Amino acid sequence: ISSPSAPAAGGTLEGAAALEARLTRRLRDALHRGLAHLQFGQVILASIGSTAPFVGLFGTVWAIHHALTGIGDAGTLTIEKVAGPVGEALVMTAAGIAVAVPAVLAFNTFGKLVAACEAELEGFAHDLRRMVLDAPQD
Repeated sequence: ISSPSAPAAGGTLEGAAALEARLTRRLRDALHRGLAHLQFGQVILASIGSTAPFVGLFGTVWAIHHALTGIGDAGTLTIEKVAGPVGEALVMTAAGIAVAVPAVLAFNTFGKLVAACEAELEGFAHDLRRMVLDAPQD
């Protein structure tokens, strides 16, 4: 990154801008790049947190379907024929929730940390901009 006081390429929009506008743009671009690095992975956590319960529900429905098919094929209804497969189906639901809850908690925690970092970086960029613009020009 070149100095904001360095001349910009001729014939560009940046070249036509004043020092203050170039500095603001470069600080904003650096801030956005830093935030993109901090936010990496949050989409994955959000996706896991929102889809895992549905995957668990699908497993539950699948296991109950197989349980009912097995009961129908056997022709007799006993508690053993119902309890085992339904218990397996409930394990699928629990697995989906067990995956989703930590993912959502991590997403929320990282989101709060990123927001705090963003506020600090914006404050730093503002202070740096003021310091550069208020410095005596040679």
